[in-house]
Amino acid sequence: MTAIRIDHVTRRFGGVVALDDVSLDVAPGELVGLLGPNGAGKSTLLSLVSGQRRPDAGTVRLLGGDPRDARARLGLGLTPQETGLPPTLRVREVVDFVGGHYPDPVPTAELLDRFGLAEAARKQTGALSGGQKRRLAVALSLVGRPRVVLLDEPTTGLDVGARQALWDAVREYHADGGTVLLTSHYLEEVQALAERVVVIDRGVVRADDTLDAILRQVSLRRVVLTSPHDLSGWPGVARSEAAGPAAADGERQTLFTPDADALVRDLVRADVAFRDMEIRGASLEEAFAEMVADPAAPAAAALEGAER
Repeated sequence: MTAIRIDHVTRRFGGVVALDDVSLDVAPGELVGLLGPNGAGKSTLLSLVSGQRRPDAGTVRLLGGDPRDARARLGLGLTPQETGLPPTLRVREVVDFVGGHYPDPVPTAELLDRFGLAEAARKQTGALSGGQKRRLAVALSLVGRPRVVLLDEPTTGLDVGARQALWDAVREYHADGGTVLLTSHYLEEVQALAERVVVIDRGVVRADDTLDAILRQVSLRRVVLTSPHDLSGWPGVARSEAAGPAAADGERQTLFTPDADALVRDLVRADVAFRDMEIRGASLEEAFAEMVADPAAPAAAALEGAER
């Protein structure tokens, strides 16, 4: 049985098609990163999996059942982009209340300690910082020991230390066999966590593969070097950018090329002066940018407003 099954799903908001015949299976124990520009349909997809919305066509299954059935959702944890916490309740009270809806919740003290919130246990949630509220929201998604967790932009507003702590909590949950589907604007987050990446744009799945395979799909390599010559117009260089401040013996440059070996060979044959060369594989950000359409397009902007 799959943990999540989305079968030929279409969802519209008025005249805007948010999801267009999307199919996606997530197996138990997978950690899948869902990437796409604003308005791509990511949040709509999660809202269907969590049972908050119905598809206009197709079917959605969560742990083999209808996600709109409370029995199926018993195995689900969810952190939406925006979480409304009762401002006058204390942190401990909120965790106790949510945990009380599950048969075997994580003990409150243990959960708060895991997310660095033990000292805030007696604080009213309205007095928490934005980062503390976000950590609490993610903690609440795990209080019921769910089999599947949906994380929609989980580390928005967190500093580097808090983000790393949350990553560790997600990794720990996944290592215990949990299934995770997460969206993120932080591409390095997906690169750090995900085993599999699904790229969605304008309601259509553009790519669905392992992280390594997605990175291999990008056509350009990065050659980083220092040279006294401006190499931006060199044959084989698709584009370039400054990679650091100019030095006495040249400027640090990043050259994007489809054939790094050929570029280096040509530079050596032409006796071009350079030093400290590095050849790097594509980042997930570069692969992502090549796979999706312009996120500033009107359709994407319309969908972003509809999803809210």
